[in-house]
Formats: sequence, C-alpha cells, structure tokens
Amino acid sequence: MDILLQAAAPSGGVGGMGSTLFMLIAIIAVFYFFMIRPQQKKQKELQKSREAMTTGDKVVTAGGIHGRIKEVGDTWFLVEVADGVRIKIEKTSVYQSSKDVAQQ
Repeated sequence: MDILLQAAAPSGGVGGMGSTLFMLIAIIAVFYFFMIRPQQKKQKELQKSREAMTTGDKVVTAGGIHGRIKEVGDTWFLVEVADGVRIKIEKTSVYQSSKDVAQQ
C-alpha cells in the first residue's frame, strides 16, 4: 500500500507546483500594477513639477516651511520665508504650494 501512495505523490506535487508558481507570478503582477507602477508615476510627476519651478513660485518644504523661491540652483532653491530671511533648501524637499497650483 505504501508503494502506491509514494507513486501517486509526485504526480500530485507537480500540479501543485505549477499552480503555486502561477499564483506567485500573479501576486507579483498585482503588486507591480497596483503599488510600484503608480508610485513611479507619482515620482516622475513630482520631479517634473520641481524642474518647472522658477523664481517667484510659492513653495512648501517637507518640514512645513512656506516661502517664495528667490533663486534656483542645480540641486537647491533659495527660498525667502520672511522679509529678508532666505534659506537654501534641497530641491528634493520642496513641494509647490497647493494654493499656487490651484490658481494655475
């Protein structure tokens, strides 16, 4: 009896492996299309908006500081946060002000 059970097990295991492989591929595809791809699109749009920022645009830093761009460098902005108070901020931590976007 044990011989018959051992002979039947490999054929059932192969079918199970195929369906397991299919499910693994399906899960990876779902993660890609619902999580990774939208995040990549969002990052590209954010990068484009940062490249389009010019002198005079209202911005908000990642830390919540509001100001207006006074100078643009390769990797930084010089932002005026109050009369005569300017700070240099990396471009990656600056977002366009939502009020400014709504007016455009």
